[in-house]
Amino acid sequence: MQAILVLEDGTTFLGNAFGSPGEFFGEVVFNTCMTGYQEIITNPSYNGQIIVMTYPLIGNYGFNNDDNESHKPYIQGLIVKELCDHPSNWRATMNADHYMKNHHILGIKDIDTRSLAQHLRDNGNMFGMISTECFVTKILINRIKEKSQIKRKLVYEVSTKNAYRLQGEGKKVAVLDLGIRQSILNALHIRNCDIHVLPCTSTPEEILAINPDGILISGGPGNPKDVPEITENIKKFIGIKPILGLGLGHQLLGLALGGDTFKLPFGHHGANYPVKDITTGRVYITSQNHNYVLMENISDDIVITHYNINDRTVEGFKHKKYPIISYQYYPDTVTGLDDSTHILDHFMQIMEVTDHA
Repeated sequence: MQAILVLEDGTTFLGNAFGSPGEFFGEVVFNTCMTGYQEIITNPSYNGQIIVMTYPLIGNYGFNNDDNESHKPYIQGLIVKELCDHPSNWRATMNADHYMKNHHILGIKDIDTRSLAQHLRDNGNMFGMISTECFVTKILINRIKEKSQIKRKLVYEVSTKNAYRLQGEGKKVAVLDLGIRQSILNALHIRNCDIHVLPCTSTPEEILAINPDGILISGGPGNPKDVPEITENIKKFIGIKPILGLGLGHQLLGLALGGDTFKLPFGHHGANYPVKDITTGRVYITSQNHNYVLMENISDDIVITHYNINDRTVEGFKHKKYPIISYQYYPDTVTGLDDSTHILDHFMQIMEVTDHA
């Protein structure tokens, strides 16, 4: 079955469909990871987006029941050059086509993903649509324009609706769920944390009522300025408990402390972004997924600790007075790189020191 990809600027790519037929709209972004496609597809931070995988062969190790970052995929579509129909991996339970059909997601294959990624790099991320039903470019562009005017609360779509607990005997961590990845919860569980996952709508009073040793503000999808009510809630528990911000949580924490954000042309999506620790001079290879970043001038109480080597954007900060640390990148427990797992260890140390202060 044929499928077409149309971007909002009129650029088109014709290929073949896999997964569920239909018409799917989203923001088209490219990801540079060579592996980890299942984790990417199920990462809540990709809610509302159509993902272009720049690595030319996808699906060769299949899909399984253990590597999901959430209970379902949140992407709006998947774009690949070559799709492997017969995966070779003892853990695989299905191929990409079956996985996408099971979750009602459309994919397009056999297109020039290198050309597409270069186009997005040169012109920035843009909205697009994959369709197996309509191949008239003008009609699809009009549909893209209409759908792009609809404002969605992407964080609210991925956050847990009800609080839940992952019991442990160590530090009690309140996780404000803006789109938490399962691997981060697993990493906290390995550290024996008593984890309380709370909806993004939770009030400061509800968060502090469990008397946590620390608060983790998770990553998630979308523009941080689309959820000002969450920023206002964060302001109310600053200075009360140790705080760790990650991804979107990092941006919202920066906004709550008086900073500002702006949108990158084509974002950071991949597992090979070099980040320099200003205090030690060490460079970490990090996993990232975001379109927005903090501006450097946050407040006089903030010290920038990490920069992105490629574009000098802010990747981390700490507070001079309060036990607050924040990072744009993720503690990567999936790709095999342990460069950034120190983030959670640092958070554990801060909670321990604060507890004995």
